[in-house]
Amino acid sequence: MTASTTAAPPYAGLTPDAILTALETLGLRCDGRLLELNSYENRVYLLGMEEGEPLVAKFYRPGRWSDAAILEEHAFVQTLADAEIPVVPAMLFNDSTLHQFNVSELHLAAGMRFAVFPKQGGRAPELDDPDTLEWMGRFIGRIHAIGALKPYTERPTLDIATFGTEPRDYLLANNFIPPDLLDAYVSIVDKALENVAYCFERAGNVQQIRLHGDCHPGNVLWTEGRESRGPHFVDFDDSRMGPAIQDLWMLLSGERGDKTRQLSDVLAGYEDFCEFNPRELHLIEALRTLRLIHYSAWLARRWHDPAFPKAFPWFNTQHYWQDRILELREQVALMEEPALQV
Repeated sequence: MTASTTAAPPYAGLTPDAILTALETLGLRCDGRLLELNSYENRVYLLGMEEGEPLVAKFYRPGRWSDAAILEEHAFVQTLADAEIPVVPAMLFNDSTLHQFNVSELHLAAGMRFAVFPKQGGRAPELDDPDTLEWMGRFIGRIHAIGALKPYTERPTLDIATFGTEPRDYLLANNFIPPDLLDAYVSIVDKALENVAYCFERAGNVQQIRLHGDCHPGNVLWTEGRESRGPHFVDFDDSRMGPAIQDLWMLLSGERGDKTRQLSDVLAGYEDFCEFNPRELHLIEALRTLRLIHYSAWLARRWHDPAFPKAFPWFNTQHYWQDRILELREQVALMEEPALQV
């Protein structure tokens, strides 16, 4: 049930020696300490330095973003940092934040690209605390106030085509769905996308702004230092254009009443800095549905990367697709309910 592919592993040859050599091209001397961090789309490492604090190096997945798109994201994050918003911008070396190395003896694909970031510590935020949610809302509001000032020109927009229709078509064209579940999956995914379109129709013409794009709790690090207490927003790799609610709905969990209270707490801080359009509440379950469809296709597209079968052994099993069908049925029902009210 796995689609065949002849694509070479994207990080073949990215050995510890290659990583250290890449950093040395920037004049950075590592002390040999290297820890791979939890990232699958890219490869991210914490590196000890002979001088100074450890640094984080991100090696970008070949072919995913253009150089211009990566640099556009870096520039956005730097603008946020310049406005004293707690984000972690890429560091500048040789007048650039994006680097590549083409050392043939490393047996790496030409143009392996990477960026270097300061190490940012912290823990997961306590989302059951109203004060924490309000605090995070204030900073997301500040991010969006700057994000609304001008659009991305190199990065895509989160829409039904890129996060729904195209992922569905990829899964079907590459025979990932088991034959005995194919009819059920096609029926429910088509119904789900129909309801997504209806939710977008109810929301109307909402503003598209530059977003974090993947603002789940794992991309927020909470610190308790006297001068830096509060949230730090990391990993803008999925940053794109989209509705503001995309950066808010992933902070919500539980039953409808729980989500209403949580969203009220977030917006109490958010609207100190950025006006929120309540029509976007119609998009919460639609965006959740798109994320679920997109996630399955993301795993499928990356299945030739050896890291994925090891990390996600449950993917593409009979049980996995049965659960996805049930999940989409639940989403169809949720999208037919009234939007949250705050």
